Parts: sequence; structure tokens; C-alpha cells
Amino acid sequence: MTMPAENPMTLLSTRFEPLLLRHPLNPILTSKDWPYPINSVFNAGATLLADGTTLLLCRVEDRRGLSHLCAARSANGVDGWQIDNEPTLMPNPKDFPEEIWGIEDPRITFVPELQQYVVTYTSYSRGGPGVSLALTKDFRSFERYGVIMPPDDKDSALLPRRINGYWALIHRPATNLGAHMWISYSPDLRHWGRHRLMLEARRGAWWDANKIGMSPPPIETSRGWLVLYHGVRHTPSGCLYRLGVALFELENPEKCLLRGDSWIFGPEAEYERRGDVDDVVFPCGYTTDADGDTLNIYYGAADCAIALARASVRSLLSWLDANASCERRQRAQDL
Repeated sequence: MTMPAENPMTLLSTRFEPLLLRHPLNPILTSKDWPYPINSVFNAGATLLADGTTLLLCRVEDRRGLSHLCAARSANGVDGWQIDNEPTLMPNPKDFPEEIWGIEDPRITFVPELQQYVVTYTSYSRGGPGVSLALTKDFRSFERYGVIMPPDDKDSALLPRRINGYWALIHRPATNLGAHMWISYSPDLRHWGRHRLMLEARRGAWWDANKIGMSPPPIETSRGWLVLYHGVRHTPSGCLYRLGVALFELENPEKCLLRGDSWIFGPEAEYERRGDVDDVVFPCGYTTDADGDTLNIYYGAADCAIALARASVRSLLSWLDANASCERRQRAQDL
């Protein structure tokens, strides 16, 4: 008897092995964990402190709808969180008027040259979202530099070392022509120039058409800067936020080497599909295990919780080798 042919799409779905694995304890932090009244917590920057403690600098939305930042610490990065009893970094509109409507979506980079953590975050004002920067050694006190990229701009992170003598910042300005990833350079972290387009949102029906932005800070590997980025697809029921991956040259990070054709992580679990904003997975931070390969990726889920997924640097690079070609895709999107 002749067996019916298998649906190739069924084979594709059954053979796909997830690159990011959700932690079974997800979501790991919600508003119920907070020591003071809030509406929601999401989109946390992440880092490992010198003693091995995982620190999340969380975006916390209060019941007015304005956001501030609050630190949570854990010995294992999963549970037993010790949360600051009051906001860690509050908006300061008196001295920094660009923060009048809150501060959001921090990303943390430890910079060995400075022996400090650089936190870039979105400052929200009447003019729209802009990029602000602050330095800290202990996440107790901060030296604010103020706004470094004017509105409309967000989704920023600093590379941990200078490139050809200059600091490099990835960010996402938005115009009526679209929202793409750019990179800019500075001699002093205050004055920025040499703005270069780094990765362009595709056009048409692609999952990352029209609007993209960096997610956690870039991951330095021997092959290049590994960048997880989000793409936003507009659907009749609202926006859909998913995650893709690309690789950029180490000493010339504006040059894309590989870009994945498809998204690698999207909202599937109930805590990602339903919340203050449905259908959102939005990482802002990661830590790396002692093996140098395992990534702990912390992401906002539906704008109401923080969740954790684990990935492998080697697996992400192998997937890119099999599923990406930056130059080919660039030509294809121009057709």
C-alpha cells in the first residue's frame, strides 16, 4: 500500500529544536513579588556582580503608568530574589527634564576600562523617547550623563570596549521612513557622531519588516558580535514581538556578516500571550555561565512579568551558519 506523502511543513515543525528554552519556573518575577505597590514589572537589564550574584535592573511601572528602575538580586539567577525596598533609580525631571514621563528598558554593560557598569535606558518626555546613560559601581548610586540621543530613539546598549579608540553605541532611531538599528561612536560617552546604519528592517511581509531594535546587549564571540534583535509585525489584532539573531564584525561592528531569515523565539506561553500588552517577548539582558557558552536571557513577557530562557552561543552560531546570509537577504529585500 502506498503511504500518503507527509506534509513538508509538518516535518519542519516537528524537526525544529528550540534555540531558547523557557525555564520551568517562569515567570520568575511578577508584581506580586514587589515590596511596594506597583502595576507591573518587565524588560530588565541583567549582569553578574563580582560575587557571582545575578542582578536584574527591572523596569517597574507604577499605578500612574510611569516607569522607574528597581534592582533585584539572586544567588542563582532564578529564585530567592532580594528586591530593593524602594526604587533604585527614579526619574529626576527637575535636573533631567527628558525623564518627566519616566525611565524605561535599561541595558547594562560592564566596561573593564572604566571598572564601572554603564546603564543605557529610555528617558521619556514630551518630545518622545530618547536614549540616556548613567554609570554605577554598585547599583546604589549613579552618575547620570543625561540624554545622549534625542527623540525618537531607544533600544540602546554600549559595547564593552572601544572600537578603534572610540566607544560604540547601538541604538534605534525612528523616522517616518522606518525604525532601523544604527551604531554611533564617541570619544567620551557624551558626544556622539559617525552615525552608521547597522541593520535595516526588511520590507513587505517579513517577520521583521518596518520596525526592528536590539534586544539584550551584543555578545562578543570569537567570530563576531552576536546580536539578538526584536522584530515587530503589525497584525489585525495588534503588534507581535519576536526575536531574531544576526552576527557583526568584531572590529567593524556596523558590518553585518550573517542575518537569520526567520525568527527564533516568539510568544507562545500564556504569560507571554496575555498581559498588559499581548504577544510580547522582549529581552533586555543576559548573563553567561562559567562555561562561556550558556546564556541566561531575561525577557519581559506581555509587559507584565519577567521570564527566563536559556540558550547556547555555539548553537546560535551554528543556526546562523545554516539559516542566514546577510548579503543575500539584503539583495532580496530590495527586489
